[in-house]
Amino acid sequence: MSTDKVILLDFWVSPFSLRPKIALAEKSVEFEIKEEADLLGNKSDLLLQSNPIYGKVPVLIHKGKPICESTIIVSYIDETWPTPALLPPCAYGKSTARFWADYIDKKLFDAGSKIWMAKGEEAIKVAKKEFIEILKVLEGVLGEKDYCSGESFGFLDIITISLASWFYAFEQYGDFKIEDECPKFSAWMKRCFQRESVAKFVPEPTKVYEFVGMLRKMYGIE
Repeated sequence: MSTDKVILLDFWVSPFSLRPKIALAEKSVEFEIKEEADLLGNKSDLLLQSNPIYGKVPVLIHKGKPICESTIIVSYIDETWPTPALLPPCAYGKSTARFWADYIDKKLFDAGSKIWMAKGEEAIKVAKKEFIEILKVLEGVLGEKDYCSGESFGFLDIITISLASWFYAFEQYGDFKIEDECPKFSAWMKRCFQRESVAKFVPEPTKVYEFVGMLRKMYGIE
């Protein structure tokens, strides 16, 4: 393996793998995707060697060295290829962006996943309420800005929009529309999905929905 290459170990439906793809595209960095074709079953030797602790994607391999965990990878990309900057220039701005990224990682995707994992109308109702409440918090972060990161697309937008690739599936199983519940957040999503760096890599919502249906059957939910 050439150490000059930038390689991303990926799984097509992973919202976390979407983050480094968007970040690299924003930086105009050429990279090679190595798809984990059977992530739910047999994992490649390269993945297990590159991320022996968790054995999961994404993994960025740069100069022959692996970097793991999506938020850490995006920070690495921003430091390694500094133009255009994804994080704010000041220490306070960086710390604020990382605080909200941590909040999103701990709250948002898990809350949405509870919707499709729920059994029964009451459980779905509770899960949906929790998810929408988190979205409303993020609407507050967005405020009147075009992007979560400010006037331009940046770090926090990448962290958040990657998870939105699964929101159609959450809507289908929860029987709701984000546009109705959180219109500002929905408008932000549409703005981000129109960016070339996002549109190029985001999976088709219906394909994600089909994948989630497969997971439900696998876990005995339906």
